[in-house]
Amino acid sequence: MNTRAAQQREHDAIVVGAGHNGLVAACYLARAGLDVLVLERNAYVGGAAVSRRLYGEFTYSNCSYVCSLLRPEIMRSLELPKFGLQIIPYEGGCTMMRDGGHLALYDNHDALRREISRHSKRDAEAYERYSRDVIRQCKFIKPLLLRDPPDPTSFKPRDLGEMLHLARRFHGLGESGMYDTLRFWTMSAADFLDEYFESEIVKAHLAGSSIIGTALGPRSPGTAYVLLHHYMGDIDDTVGAWGFARGGMGAVSNALAASLRASGGSIRTDAAVAKILVRAGRTQGVALASGEEIRAGLVLSNMDVRRTFLESMDPSELPEEFVRQVRNFKIRGSSGKLNIALDGLPSFPAIPAGSPCLRGDLHVTDTIEMMERAYDDWKSGRWSRAPYIDMLIPSQIDPTMAPNGKHYMSVFVQYCPYTLAEGPWNDARRKAFGDTVIETIARQSPDFKQLILHAEIRTPWDIENEVGLTEGNIFQGELTMDQLLFNRPIPGYAQYRTPVAGMYLCGSSTHPGGGVMGAPGANAARAVLRDTGRRGVA
Repeated sequence: MNTRAAQQREHDAIVVGAGHNGLVAACYLARAGLDVLVLERNAYVGGAAVSRRLYGEFTYSNCSYVCSLLRPEIMRSLELPKFGLQIIPYEGGCTMMRDGGHLALYDNHDALRREISRHSKRDAEAYERYSRDVIRQCKFIKPLLLRDPPDPTSFKPRDLGEMLHLARRFHGLGESGMYDTLRFWTMSAADFLDEYFESEIVKAHLAGSSIIGTALGPRSPGTAYVLLHHYMGDIDDTVGAWGFARGGMGAVSNALAASLRASGGSIRTDAAVAKILVRAGRTQGVALASGEEIRAGLVLSNMDVRRTFLESMDPSELPEEFVRQVRNFKIRGSSGKLNIALDGLPSFPAIPAGSPCLRGDLHVTDTIEMMERAYDDWKSGRWSRAPYIDMLIPSQIDPTMAPNGKHYMSVFVQYCPYTLAEGPWNDARRKAFGDTVIETIARQSPDFKQLILHAEIRTPWDIENEVGLTEGNIFQGELTMDQLLFNRPIPGYAQYRTPVAGMYLCGSSTHPGGGVMGAPGANAARAVLRDTGRRGVA
């Protein structure tokens, strides 16, 4: 051990990675009285939930860009509004059509019915049934988000109790509800939507949530659940609502960091962890890339499961079968991101001037078939020639994001491969990808290109190298049935513990999965406090 390491005091717990889940876990541990240190390789906290000024006075939500999934229980218990977090709800959303039409979705129930009726009176009626059935699925799964997934092979009292709890909830759905739930979790989004709607534009607008962040197409089995995953959030008790964090998504991370420091925890940035130290099957702390070693009896990794065990540990310290399963865990890059500074608000002729739907998510893919063709491009190792985009202009309702009279646009893109068939990513290919996205938007906005002042173009390769997400996968692993609940990330290790004593996972590779939710971090903290005999997370 070097001299600096010898002088380094030992902490109770080290959290590797200051992404939002790592910060959530650290907050709960610090509030329970542990001496907690969070280590972050970048010069700023937040991981994928950051706000950065990369051009003039514009603030970009650099990677993640909207807020809804963050559990209200976590917001309340960690007092995040007290530390500056404010969520501004969307006012609607819209999909523009190639023939010049559009479908707008509004918060107002009657306005929404009238809008869907323009395309199909039958679908306006069906939307009531669709919303009811999706909310029923949300009500089934949401109480499980902040509970440890049970191990179905275990006879421990806690696992048996959790299995019984799950069985009771499932049985409480009734015969038809149980049948519908089993079908839903394994269906494709396209098949699920076909059971309700006839209009292609209605199905296309709703199907977008089923492919965001996943390496699957809308006709792939399991995408109905991905649609539900994006539907599970709420803002001010409005289920399925989405909104902007005032000041960008970094406001979430900054509030968590402030809550942590107020509880006595500490954060070190520019502190990349090179190795998690293990001796005789128990964690000893971490070694930084600088060579410094920091000791702790507990280590929580907010990195994904592959990066944790295959890059930050010696595989010889882990069971061979466990390492094999980690290698097989599916983490596939499929998403790109553009952050664009605009000289003014672009016009969209397909949308009525002043419509509140402009102050929500905007799309230009008007059929499920277009989405599936975009997915076919990804499978062939190229970015989609007609990509699905989730486009927002948060500066319309959050003036902190751009100078007066200017605007910031966030564009999330499906599909963009981590590995290109034609060769590695370079500046020319990155620009060509960005140009494809910009041209796609410009077909619906004649003045858009002339308003562009700056565009940050990010591929899965860029997201991986900046944020540390393997292949740029925003969920730290596919949300497919084989990687959910007690299978996430590895059967037998779905309760945040690992084969190494004193070491835990707290990132989105664990239950209940990705998005800026905070549940994996809270659940991991609960496991630590239970194992150490401390009181803390309920």
